Amino acid sequence: MFRENRVWQWGSHIMLLLLSLACIAPFLLLFTASLTDEQSIIQNGYSFFPKELSLAAYKYIWEQSSLIFNAYGITIIVTVFGTASSLIITSMLAYPLSRQDLPGGKFFAFLLFFALLFNGGLAPTYIIYTQLFELKNTLAALIIPGLLMNGFSVLMMRGFFMTTVPPSVLESASIDGASEFTIYRKIVMPLSLPILAVVGLLQGLMYWNDWFNGLIYLTNPKLYSLQTVMNQLMSNIQFLANNSTVGSLASGSMQELPSEAFRMAIAVISIAPIMIAYPFLQKYFVKGLAIGAVKG
Repeated sequence: MFRENRVWQWGSHIMLLLLSLACIAPFLLLFTASLTDEQSIIQNGYSFFPKELSLAAYKYIWEQSSLIFNAYGITIIVTVFGTASSLIITSMLAYPLSRQDLPGGKFFAFLLFFALLFNGGLAPTYIIYTQLFELKNTLAALIIPGLLMNGFSVLMMRGFFMTTVPPSVLESASIDGASEFTIYRKIVMPLSLPILAVVGLLQGLMYWNDWFNGLIYLTNPKLYSLQTVMNQLMSNIQFLANNSTVGSLASGSMQELPSEAFRMAIAVISIAPIMIAYPFLQKYFVKGLAIGAVKG
C-alpha cells in the first residue's frame, strides 16, 4: 500500500510538472522569438533555440519609447481606477440581488441576465457614449463603455454572496442595528476577498488588454493606451512591409523592419506586468475558484 501511494505520488508530480512545462513553453517561445533575427524567422520559423539573435524589435520599440511610456501610464491609470470602480459597482449591485427579501429582486436579476445576452449594437452604443455622455477623447472612454460593469461578474459575485455569506450573520447584524450599507461594508466585503480577487483579476485583464475602446472613442494620441499604441505601431510596420510603393521609397532600414519579431516583442511587453502581478493574487484567485466549484 505504501509503495502504491509513493508511485501514485511520483506519477502525479511528474504529470503536474509536464503540464506546467506545457503552460510555460508558449511564453518561452514568445520571448525567444522576440529576440530572433527577422530573416531567421522567415527562413526557419519560430524556435526555442534561434540560430541568429537580434534586438532589432526592442530597438524599434525603444525608438518609440516616449509614446510607449505615456501609453503605459495611461494603461496603468485606467486599469487601476477602472478595476477598483468595477469592483465597487459590481459588488454593490450583486449584494442586493443576493438578498431574498429584495423587492423585485427576480425582475432586476432578469434584466441583468437579459442585458448579458443581448445588446443594442455598436452604432447606438457609440452614439450614446459620444453624443449623450460626451465621452469621446476622455479617459472615461477607456473605463466606462463595456468594461465598467460586466453582467457575468455580477452573477458570479451574487452566487458567491448567496452561498458563502451566512444569512444568520446578516440577520444578527441587522437586529443589532447595523444599516444595510454597514453590513455590506463591514461584514460582506471582508468575507468576500476570494471572489473580489477573482473578479478584480478578470476585470484588470480586460482593462489591460482592451484596445477596441481606444480605437472607437479616441483620436487624441496622448490618451492612447498601451494596446492601442502597440496595435498602431504594428499596423504601421505591416503597411510599410506590404505596400510596394512606400517600400520602394523607404530607406533600407525601414524596409527591414522586424514585423514578426516586433509582434512577439509587443506581446512580451504587454503581458510582463500581468505576469508580475499575478503571483500576488494567485492564492485568492485559486481560493475563489475552489469555493465557487464546491458551493456551486
